[in-house]
Amino acid sequence: MIALSRRSMLAGTAAALALPRIGLAEEHGELQRLRAALDDAAEDRAAGLERLARFDAAQLPASARLDLLAARSGLTVDLALARRFPFGRAGRSPYLVTPNSGAWFRPDSSAAAIENETRRLADEARSGILLPQHLLARTLAAVEAAARVATGPRAAALSALMTALRSQTAKAPPPGVSHLPGGTDYFVLLLRRSAGDDIDPAQLRRRLEAEEARTLAQAERLFHQIGMRKGSVGERYATLWRAPRWLYTDDDAGRDRAIADMNQMLDAALPRLRAWFGPLPAAALQVRAARMPPAEAAAGKQGYRMLPEGARPGRYVADLKDIRRRPRWTLAAVVHHELLPGHMVQLPLEALAAPHPLRIEYAQAFVEGWAIYAEQLAAANGVYRGDPYGALGYCHWRLFRIERALADLGIHLGGWSLDKTLDRWRNTLGEPAYFAPFATDLDRIVLEPAVRAGEAAAWLAIEDRARRQRLQSFHHALLAHGRVRTDQMRDPLDAA
Repeated sequence: MIALSRRSMLAGTAAALALPRIGLAEEHGELQRLRAALDDAAEDRAAGLERLARFDAAQLPASARLDLLAARSGLTVDLALARRFPFGRAGRSPYLVTPNSGAWFRPDSSAAAIENETRRLADEARSGILLPQHLLARTLAAVEAAARVATGPRAAALSALMTALRSQTAKAPPPGVSHLPGGTDYFVLLLRRSAGDDIDPAQLRRRLEAEEARTLAQAERLFHQIGMRKGSVGERYATLWRAPRWLYTDDDAGRDRAIADMNQMLDAALPRLRAWFGPLPAAALQVRAARMPPAEAAAGKQGYRMLPEGARPGRYVADLKDIRRRPRWTLAAVVHHELLPGHMVQLPLEALAAPHPLRIEYAQAFVEGWAIYAEQLAAANGVYRGDPYGALGYCHWRLFRIERALADLGIHLGGWSLDKTLDRWRNTLGEPAYFAPFATDLDRIVLEPAVRAGEAAAWLAIEDRARRQRLQSFHHALLAHGRVRTDQMRDPLDAA
């Protein structure tokens, strides 16, 4: 995703504060004071939270109220994390040094930076914060490889880091933060930080299990419809993945064909948008799928989005390097997630609303949650009518989101082993999502607790609130002011 910079977001907020809807000078002054307090809170959380407590949220316009409430919630969580869990990468991961992060991993880092992290690593190890066994072994191997080509002070610093890592090998725990001191509370705080204060992990797990059962039953019906009746759902997905009729050729013509098919799917969705959203800004409609430049693909870059900017339309630049792992029946759900009605509806509208950077930080899960909901919105409103293969693609992507969220909860709170998780994924999915090989995705879940669970919580909260609503008014109210936390989703709807 192309993120807006802090400077551009602050400039957008200033512009929003000057809109004619702020009629009274007194109200305008209050909003300016709030913005200044939010800016200051980003630098001093404790003093900032105390200052923000003096504002009356009920007296603020919707967007400013959401900024205030998100900041209060997120700052409260960050202060609790700093007080109770002062380790790792704050608000992100309990682990300071990993196979692909830390000062050692950055070639421009000084020896002093590596030495500082080595001291911190030793201090955290004495408090019981250690990398899981398999990741510790991989980190040590990676640091050893870096040390072989290093010289001077950097080589000495890497050698000391290796010594510290080796000393932790015997005590390294299984994966999951429940094996760390206070790990369960730590996970809950991370979940609250990115998604909302109203999320109960046990309730979320039960809900995900119910969604898993429903989606597996839907996939079962679709497989029967196309005449595939034997084997687990995962086994049948693996077979369908390799069916030659759905595969593109591994050449320029095949990649061009895949992009053309994605844009054809996008064109088919465009006429439906008015029924779902009413009028939308032109920027949200002028979007296309595009091929990744060969140099970027050769460098291993993954797919990315470019938001509309001026006369330049929005783009989803697709990674098609391994084109034989992109069967056609998987692509429609990608279009609905990455383009319309997914990210390219929500993100341009958010850019216009310009929420404060603290809301951007403390409602992170909403963005991916919206795009997952968008896949369901398209499916529930007839996009796959008469297309069981496309519907199977939608089910596979939905199962992928469900399984990674369940794995997040299971590994960190339920004591799941990596082998158990892999067995579940193979039985259910058969094949991994294109950009997330099973082993790679598992490592991300282990290293970044609560991220996938938070995204699922946001997506399910949106789906729940969408039921029995008029889609146009619901979507307008939910998106008009930018991202929101799950516990604040009712606020913009009530204000609409």
